Amino acid sequence: MYESSDLVRAVRLPEGVDLHARPAGVVVREAAGFQAAVVLRAGGREADAKSILQVMALGATGGSEVEVQATGNDASAALDAVAGVLATLA
Repeated sequence: MYESSDLVRAVRLPEGVDLHARPAGVVVREAAGFQAAVVLRAGGREADAKSILQVMALGATGGSEVEVQATGNDASAALDAVAGVLATLA
């Protein structure tokens, strides 16, 4: 359930890029730089963007849509940064 203060954005993963260990690590490192809580959703699953195991467990594959939700201090900056990283993974 979303709160009115939550920021949400949908991002499409680049074709051919799955969220396995290396790309998931990039996302987690980016999210860890913010105080905001960042949640990723894909394929009916949800993950704390600061947990590499949870991000990998999403099973998101290239071309799929990932929803990014940020809440709290610096949520806007966290949303922009994490969404930007997801959209440009290689």
